[in-house]
Amino acid sequence: MTPEHVDVLIVGAGLSGVGAACHLRRRHPGRTFALLEARAATGGTWDLFRYPGVRSDSDMFTLGYSFAPWTAPKSLADGDTIRDYLRRTADEHDVTRHIRLRHRVQRAEWDSHQARWTVHVHREDTTDTVVLTCSFLYACTGYYRYEAGHTPHFTGQDRFTGRIVHPQHWPAGLDLTGCRVVVIGSGATAVTLVPALARQAARVTMLQRSPTYLLPLSSRDRIADALRRLLPAHLAHQTVRWKNILLATANYQLSRRAPGLVRGLLRRAAARRLPTGFDVESHFTPRYDPWDQRLCVVPDGDLFTVLSDGRAEIVTDTVATFTAQGIRLASGRELPADVVVTATGLDLLALGGITLRVDGTDVDLPETVAYQGMMLSGVPNFAMTIGYTNASWTLKADLVAGYVCRLLRHLDRTGTQIVTPLAPPPGPRTPLIGLTSGYVRRGVARLPRQGTRAPWRLHQNYLRDLLPMRYGRLTDATIRFDRAGASRRSAVDA
Repeated sequence: MTPEHVDVLIVGAGLSGVGAACHLRRRHPGRTFALLEARAATGGTWDLFRYPGVRSDSDMFTLGYSFAPWTAPKSLADGDTIRDYLRRTADEHDVTRHIRLRHRVQRAEWDSHQARWTVHVHREDTTDTVVLTCSFLYACTGYYRYEAGHTPHFTGQDRFTGRIVHPQHWPAGLDLTGCRVVVIGSGATAVTLVPALARQAARVTMLQRSPTYLLPLSSRDRIADALRRLLPAHLAHQTVRWKNILLATANYQLSRRAPGLVRGLLRRAAARRLPTGFDVESHFTPRYDPWDQRLCVVPDGDLFTVLSDGRAEIVTDTVATFTAQGIRLASGRELPADVVVTATGLDLLALGGITLRVDGTDVDLPETVAYQGMMLSGVPNFAMTIGYTNASWTLKADLVAGYVCRLLRHLDRTGTQIVTPLAPPPGPRTPLIGLTSGYVRRGVARLPRQGTRAPWRLHQNYLRDLLPMRYGRLTDATIRFDRAGASRRSAVDA
């Protein structure tokens, strides 16, 4: 049987994938497309993570879509509200009916003579393998493994008589009433979990190997509240969105240019919210500069509140061994625990595990170089979404989706069918993600690389990317447009 063909095949039905489909519906209403999702529900990260208190630490005026005003009261929103927003947006833009759940893309093979991808998909509901073809393949899979988070093996954990839980797979109905809970970790997940668990558990301890920079912010944006009363919804959304873009950019630039100043400001912000004499130096003074790793936002300062009133404590130490009744630290102290939560991070996974093959040759992802942070050298008619690490993910996802729509329009206008980024000039290659966080160091070697200058350089700067990606030239010496059936030159040789 002839495989079903669509013009654009989008992989992943989270924020990026639904946003990409909405852009396609708005700008190319005549194009056929499908959106494949491996899981049984849409929502991506916001459907996967169900641990107590799960929320955004990016404001929803920028994490939300540029074309879909955020109207909920809280700017730092909980996971359920974000998931409902995503699904409502998909409904409003007639995207939902194009989503196929439990369809896991395993591999994709490009044929230059036909100018199309052949995509092999495993159906999780029937265990069948189905084949589709598409003219353009668009991976909106994020960059971490959904099946499992990073869980290091701890000495002695087999003799622990309590329960060990990873936040990425939080057990439904887990009752922590009266329990002693130790949360291992210091990142956004741990910072979210501790105050949420403190409402139920008898005692919560946040055990961190090293501190993280924390920024307390109100979960409600008072300026947004005022503008919503004065302006139409779309105009208020855009005004607040730009206000937040500029503030986030200023925060990041100040952190990189004057790290000592920002370090001091964050330290004093923590000290003001904690009791006199609290050991801020040990627990809230990281060894690295601000934004070497992602800054954690604390909505309404709730973590500081539970630390101040004694419902939770923070311990900076390392695990020596698990015991039957808890955890013994390198210092010799033992933390009693009924439940240990391993908020120990993510496991990176490029393209959701999809393997690519171009004209009979396997694509070695770490040997490719990202073009505009969204295409791969030598890989035709392909795009991926990797959001900003120092700002809202969706800011970059929106730019990528717009750029893909421009490329499709250019192909139509020029009568070409194939677009391929060429290999960049020889020179240094650096990791695609520049953070020093543990999850990045563990897995970044499996991702594509980046070069040292545009368009091979991934700028973590929305203001710098905006004009080139939205209005810049599509044709130059770094990218090639071909007609189907044209002989393919190697991207390495070109």
